[in-house]
Formats: sequence, C-alpha cells, structure tokens
Amino acid sequence: MIVITGATGNTGKPAVEALLASGEKVRVIGHDAKKLEAFTQKGVGAFVGNVEDAAQMSKAFEGATAVYLLIPQSADEDYRAYQDNVSDAYQKAITSARVPYAVTLSSLGAQHAERTGPIVGLHNLEQKLNSISGLNVLHLRPGPFMENLFMSMAPLRTMGLLPGGTEGDQPIALIAAKDIGAYAAKRLQARDFSGSSVQELLGPRDVTMKEVATVIGNAIGKPKLGYMQVPFMMLEPALVQTGMPKNTAKLLVEMWKAGNAGLLAPQEKRSAENTTPTTIESFVTEIFAPAYLAKTAGA
Repeated sequence: MIVITGATGNTGKPAVEALLASGEKVRVIGHDAKKLEAFTQKGVGAFVGNVEDAAQMSKAFEGATAVYLLIPQSADEDYRAYQDNVSDAYQKAITSARVPYAVTLSSLGAQHAERTGPIVGLHNLEQKLNSISGLNVLHLRPGPFMENLFMSMAPLRTMGLLPGGTEGDQPIALIAAKDIGAYAAKRLQARDFSGSSVQELLGPRDVTMKEVATVIGNAIGKPKLGYMQVPFMMLEPALVQTGMPKNTAKLLVEMWKAGNAGLLAPQEKRSAENTTPTTIESFVTEIFAPAYLAKTAGA
C-alpha cells in the first residue's frame, strides 16, 4: 500500500490518480474529510488527521510500503515553526511505522541550510529523513511551480502587467505541479531507489519571467504585456495586504532573493530524467488564461 500526504493538493492528487490508474492500493491523508470524499467514493482508504501529530501520522502510515511526504501549505503565523513540526512528526511516524520507502516533495536549493526562506524547512525535512536507519528515501527537488503564477493574477488585472520578485531575464526551471505528482507516483510504484538520493525536476525548458509575460499576454489578448520586478520593500507589504501572514511574506521575499542570487539554481545538467513535459505555453493556454478570462468576464 502507498500512502499519500497532501492528497488533495497540486502534486498529491495527480500522484493518487496515477497510482490508482496503475492498480495500486492507496491510502490518502488530509485534514478535511469532505475534501477526501472524491477518493473515498472510488473505494480509496482515507485517514483524516493532523500532519503535525506524530501519533496520528504513525497510524496513517501503518502497513505502508511507501509514503509520499510533503509539507502542506498553512496560514500559520510562524510558517517555519509549522514546517519543522510537520517534519518532526513525519520523522517519528516513519520510524515508528517502519516504512521502508519514502518520496519527498522538496525543492531546488534544499541543499542550503539557510537564506532560502521556506526552502530551509525542506532542507530540514530531508536531513531528518536521511537520519532514519533503513529508510530508502528519494527527495524530489523541482523548480518553481507554474501554479505560483496565480499569485500574480489579481495584480495583473489591476496593474496591467505581470509582477514578481524574480529578475526578468533570469532563466527559471518552471514546472507544472501535475508533472511532479506523476513522477512521484512512478518512483513510488517502482521503488527503485536505495539509501538517500536526490532527483531534480526541471520542467521542459528554462524560461524567463519576461518570456512568461509574453506567453500570458498572447493568451489573454494583451500581446504587449510586460513583466515588472517589484522592489522587495514594496513586495513584502503587498503580500501582507493580500492577507498573507507577515512572517510568510518575509520568507517568500528571502526565497526570491535567494533565487536572484543563484542559490536555487539546478545542480544537475538537464536530462531526459529531470525534464518534464508540460510547457509554459500549454499551462497558460489550458489553465491560467481560462481562469483569468473567466474572472475578468465575471467582474
């Protein structure tokens, strides 16, 4: 049996669907039973629990051959403390349940122990799991999610340009979350890794934010759409104004600064193994633009 944390999320859901399509027995974990109903209606086992609770996670992992581990998003005022609480619980639960295989959702830059914002929490997760005797663990380190562009949708509508914290000409290994989920499912099923290992996932090609703005502009009928790197002294309060906790906004700014400084650059050469299929053009055409245009029409 394969256990999936964050089963209703951007990577967890595609992982579950891929495993079910392959005939695997799956157990899904989430904090909201109603959101898990789409899986339970298909006969999938579900466990409703708190990922910060080691005892609950130990029960959730009982009988698992492999587990997909991610730290869910949270509106907690101290997101870094939340991350460490979750990784502590996972470490204890994996040890207690004697799970032999785990695949984690980490990030580019997770080799660094500081200065990378929320990615520090993923570094800590990796280190804790690496310390578990007998565990075979594969850490997936993808580039930034294409889905993060949704954070720019509201300001795009009001400002008439695409804003962000990344330098406009810096190449980025943008990746679609569904491709991460599909890759995780493949490795969870194969269980073809041993000890502690890392696999970067780099999307189909590197793109710059200026290129992304052009792709979005063409898809939403604004072919001259530009990109603006927002000064960090403006970006942090702007994030807080959207309702984001101040500490989380500060962490994101630190992460963007790390990216601009090259701390989040891939360590692997691009290869067939770390290249994933969904292009920024198809993501924008199929996902981002319809959502943008639907909200615009309804405004």
